[in-house]
Amino acid sequence: MIDLDAYFNRIGHYGPREPTLETLNAIVRAHASTIPFENLDVLLGLPIDLEPDALARKLIDARRGGYCFEQNALLLAVLTGLGFDAHPLSARVRYQRLREFTPARTHLFVRVELDESWLADVGVGSMSPTAALRLAETGPQTTPHEPRRLLRENGRIYHQVQFGDEWHDVCEFTLEEMPPIDRVVANWYTSTHPGSHFKNRLVVARALPDGGRIGILNREFTVRRRDGHSERNLLSTPDELLTVLAEHFSLMFPPGTRFPCEGLDWPT
Repeated sequence: MIDLDAYFNRIGHYGPREPTLETLNAIVRAHASTIPFENLDVLLGLPIDLEPDALARKLIDARRGGYCFEQNALLLAVLTGLGFDAHPLSARVRYQRLREFTPARTHLFVRVELDESWLADVGVGSMSPTAALRLAETGPQTTPHEPRRLLRENGRIYHQVQFGDEWHDVCEFTLEEMPPIDRVVANWYTSTHPGSHFKNRLVVARALPDGGRIGILNREFTVRRRDGHSERNLLSTPDELLTVLAEHFSLMFPPGTRFPCEGLDWPT
């Protein structure tokens, strides 16, 4: 059982807790702006434990982040604890991938039933929407950050994000639920298989309350403003990476910590 008071203190939400759309949107925005998406334990060779107590110890008590199976499993536990009718769904992440390519079904997000169906996803990295998305809506939907839409094609639903005049796939899904055993298998692949992109690159991301976003991909630290303007910095040393993790994501690691990763091509 998740300690709801501890969770709300973690994300800085002190508003209503009734199972309403207003509460859902407030939680999603606060969570995505506070708990960073990150795969650092994968690079350190540490196991990713999906049991509720383990999620609470890591994401709440230790003030760490995680990836979709951790982030959205925690969100699911919180929402059900508040009395929401919430269910785990599976998806394939498609951002920056061609439609001809079929990625593994290794994404978890949440369907919430209110007066109608809503989708919540705080675990898709720099693409995590900061508001729930109305499942029945096919046109653009506003969020505190980028516009989103749910495009229906080929018997699938594509969650898309808009940058400028262009729409980009974030993930695809069929509304199939993802029971615990499927999450265990997909989490094992994501965190241990040599072909998993989380094993060979460092990824950290967080939404900013002002509508911008910050993220790290390997050595590149990016600040994206609400207006779409981006500033990129190339990190020079492992110690500089630790400083950025601490100052911008509140992720604290002991001095000298190193993240074994092919993508971290530090200059010699």
